[in-house]
Amino acid sequence: MKRLLLPAILLVFLILEGTATDFLPKEWLLSDYYMIPHWVFVILVYIAIFYDFDSTYYCVLYGIIFGFLFDLLYTDILGVYMFTYGIAAYIIHGLKKLLHANMFVAILMSIVGVALADALIFFLYSSVQGFVMTWKTYALMSLIPTLLANLVFTLVLYPFLPPLLYKWSEEQLASQKAV
Repeated sequence: MKRLLLPAILLVFLILEGTATDFLPKEWLLSDYYMIPHWVFVILVYIAIFYDFDSTYYCVLYGIIFGFLFDLLYTDILGVYMFTYGIAAYIIHGLKKLLHANMFVAILMSIVGVALADALIFFLYSSVQGFVMTWKTYALMSLIPTLLANLVFTLVLYPFLPPLLYKWSEEQLASQKAV
């Protein structure tokens, strides 16, 4: 039963992520700035830091699965989010080996991960669909607002999710040693 909790949490946030812009003030939606919620990816970063061991890659597996679900539900090109979330989660998993798991590392990794994922998504969409947006315009109008919005989500989620993930990780380690 506990193995279903992480996918259930990710599924709930995948659904909420699709409706997140409905709760923003209309003035923000009508402006030229784009705030893209990457809530599932922020949770994947937390999984990489506080749940995965050096030899497990649940964040990558969940990144591929829920990236595909995101593509299936919200985009018109299959594979962009699946590829991006999988690769970015793998990179974050590798980077976490260099740093200790704490609040500042979680915030830093979330910012780096969301920036990497969003930039990869922009690059892939601009390659496939031929966007006419320059890198500077993208950075000012989309990347920075997206990073700020997801930073707020990271800070709101920090008191709740990492202690749970750490506890579940310890339980998983104890059950592996018992076998």
